[in-house]
Amino acid sequence: LLLAFILFFCWKNYSQLTPITPNSKVSILTVGVANESHSLYGHTALRIQDASNGFDYIYNYGMFDFRTENFILKFVKGDLQYYAAAYSYDDFEYNYRVENRSIYEQVLNLSLEEKQLLFEKLNASLNPETKFYTYKFIDRNCTTKVIDILNQVLEDKPIQKKNITDATYREVLFPYAKNHFYQKLGINIIFGTKVDEQETKIFLPFDLYENLKIISYKNKPLVQESKMLFEATAVDYKPSFWDTIYSLIGILLIVVFLNNKSTKIIYFGCIGSIGLLFSLIGLYSFHKEILWNYNIFLFKPLYLLLIYFTVKDNTEWSKKIALTCLLSLVIYVLYMINKVHLLIVLPIIVTNLLLLLREISKKEKLLPPVE
Repeated sequence: LLLAFILFFCWKNYSQLTPITPNSKVSILTVGVANESHSLYGHTALRIQDASNGFDYIYNYGMFDFRTENFILKFVKGDLQYYAAAYSYDDFEYNYRVENRSIYEQVLNLSLEEKQLLFEKLNASLNPETKFYTYKFIDRNCTTKVIDILNQVLEDKPIQKKNITDATYREVLFPYAKNHFYQKLGINIIFGTKVDEQETKIFLPFDLYENLKIISYKNKPLVQESKMLFEATAVDYKPSFWDTIYSLIGILLIVVFLNNKSTKIIYFGCIGSIGLLFSLIGLYSFHKEILWNYNIFLFKPLYLLLIYFTVKDNTEWSKKIALTCLLSLVIYVLYMINKVHLLIVLPIIVTNLLLLLREISKKEKLLPPVE
């Protein structure tokens, strides 16, 4: 701790007193994806090298602390504080070598004055009063923070999305979790209408990487040089059966074919609880990505009320609730026709449909005649 304290203040003194030299380089580093949940989308950081002064530091806006009190609640609510940090390039590279993730570098074509101004802004962003920021999945993350600070320095904010297509944010994100079915399912059912908007801004590391290739600045390419600093070893990753759609189908088939009261109560309890969670998060969270979540028509909290009437053997009200849920399911399917995640929720749609139809067609129990 003492050594870290000394090194930190030595570096602070350097950053405040030493100007950038003509030999300096500013580059954007893009880190490849991997199969851990935190690594599915890659990472972006800034690097400043100054060989004249032996300076080679990474400025990283993707830092957070798992030890934060009420970490999960803060993350869900949308007020979890991420922060900026600076540390040596060697440590940065070592970390991603261990994780077997490729590192790509794009050296920027900047003037000495622009490099100096960027250097000063980066160091100012490390101050205790400015280093923390509220993380947002699309609008404020490690990639957007790098873009923002560069656009503050460069004239006319040149780093903007050039490769705009008709794709939505959801469609762009969808392939990243291709080997992680339940994570893909969870992400897509918790996201609301915002991610179905057309993707018009850069928010993913590799999208920034591709856009930088075609961005010009002052009548010349913004990227002066591109190279791979570390190439990850190819890994033939095969997801476990339990992390595929087939395991979900298997579980749902058991629910359908058992066709007993206990199984139905457990299933409706899970579906209704997920819907109730979505409803509460919608009221609680600051994340715009999870507001107006139409997936609540599939995971309807009303299923919890259906359980109550099922336990009470109240067939009349069970039918009414089931019919309401069925109408919601029809609305959901019609809305989902052109959505990229329709197929991954289809097994749940079919299961809900079959169970609800059974509930609606159930015959009422006849009361014994009064003597």
